[in-house]
Amino acid sequence: MNQREVAMEGTRQNGKVEGALKGHEKGENGYNLARHLLAQAVIGTVFMNLAMNDTELAQLAMKRIEELGRISEETGRLTRTFGSPAMRKANGVVAGWMREAGMTVSEDAIGNLIGRYEGNDETGKTFILGSHLDTVRDAGKYDGPLGVVAGIACVQHLNEQKKRLPFAVEVMSFADEEGVRYQTTYLGSKVVAGKFNEKDLKKTDAKGVTLADAIKAFGGNPDKLTESKRNAEELLGYAELHIEQGPVLERKYQPIGVVSAIAGQTRIRARFAGLAGHAGTTPMAMRHDALVAAAQFVMGVETSTRLYTDLLATVGQIEARPGVANVIPGEVVLSVDVRHQMDSVRAAACDRLQQTANHAGESRGVAVEWEVAHEAQSVQCSRELTDTLAKAARQHLVDVMELVSGAGHDAAIMGEITPAAMLFVRCKGGISHHPDEWAAVEDVAVAVAVMNDFLLLMANQQNVPRKKKG
Repeated sequence: MNQREVAMEGTRQNGKVEGALKGHEKGENGYNLARHLLAQAVIGTVFMNLAMNDTELAQLAMKRIEELGRISEETGRLTRTFGSPAMRKANGVVAGWMREAGMTVSEDAIGNLIGRYEGNDETGKTFILGSHLDTVRDAGKYDGPLGVVAGIACVQHLNEQKKRLPFAVEVMSFADEEGVRYQTTYLGSKVVAGKFNEKDLKKTDAKGVTLADAIKAFGGNPDKLTESKRNAEELLGYAELHIEQGPVLERKYQPIGVVSAIAGQTRIRARFAGLAGHAGTTPMAMRHDALVAAAQFVMGVETSTRLYTDLLATVGQIEARPGVANVIPGEVVLSVDVRHQMDSVRAAACDRLQQTANHAGESRGVAVEWEVAHEAQSVQCSRELTDTLAKAARQHLVDVMELVSGAGHDAAIMGEITPAAMLFVRCKGGISHHPDEWAAVEDVAVAVAVMNDFLLLMANQQNVPRKKKG
């Protein structure tokens, strides 16, 4: 059976999977049947050329994810924040895995853990595989750690074959991506990219510990953060493997997907200021109800998403004050999260939302305050790296799906100093930031195989002789 015939057989098997899901879409058994059939389709047909070593590496990666999932600063749930004893323990465990894979290990000034596998050319550049080890509170096990352990698996694959590439490979485990402890995301990658704001060193956590002191306690050096900035000229690129954190791949029956862009984000704080009053004595026509105005706006947020293709907008927090059963709400404060892969579309949508808020307020005699609390520009993944990643994926899949990441990732920061690419792995139900977060070992095996082939394709490109100018 040639590769095309293998691929076509895989497509037929996927048809069985779709039928299983449609026939049992309300039951766990239906999902398990579909997963079993998918494993047959992926492992038994489409991936006949998948080396067993890739599968073994994926199984090892999953075992390591389970081990990291038991390292927490809270009993009974997974929480691992920046600079915590749990993070120190996790770094120690992962450092051991890096050494086993043939890497030299170091930590930079903020506590990023770095494993380095030298290339066969001392003058060659460095390619980074990375993600993060910190988590949200009551987290799932895969968000972040999957990318770290998969990166180690790729280097282990090279080391076992005693293969060196024309560039060094580093696996970088960032010290903070989630921003839970200091409400500042991407601390680790910002230091590497030279984007860290030194004013953040004065920020305090819930216990009053400054970020500077937390870095010192962890063994880092807040005075030498700038020395941990990487020289962009010495970098070849950055790639991050991550669970999708959404339902698209599962719905399309795809184990992996290539990321084309990371959506930009605007976070807004809106305040509706009306007039509190007695619920039993103020006529309806004479009220200045802040909550009703806010509710009208919230409905408008949902409506706005139909006007712009792929726009995501969410009201995630809302507080009505004074919050008493028999008092008309005089004030409402809410948050709006707006995301899109095109910054111009996101900006236009935010302008329209502000107009919607003002209209809702004016119609009820309620004042509106509008504050942009956070803004991040969209990041287009490197077209060259993305094409190479897709080429590697097509060695194993008939169709390779491209999708936009609505969530932020370290790749967005690293993309400011070097070409960046991302590979998503399907996760069950699209669930993330939750203990039920889960990915199948079969899908991880596919992802590891693709990343291994991606590195080899990158090596082949580097080995191609360059034409001399003139």
